[in-house]
Amino acid sequence: MAEIVNLNQRRKAAARAAAERQAAVNREKFGRSKAERARDAEAEARRNALLDGARQEPPKD
Repeated sequence: MAEIVNLNQRRKAAARAAAERQAAVNREKFGRSKAERARDAEAEARRNALLDGARQEPPKD
């Protein structure tokens, strides 16, 4: 005799599997490690400090 299959459960399981595959692709494509994010934040802070130090204020009347 044939196995009874709930099509709603199969559809949802297939959708979850597809979403997980897409998430894995996105993690590979866009993911950065904590060290990389920290390095970029430090570089941004250094760059902002350099710009703030070179800022010239307009003369006061």
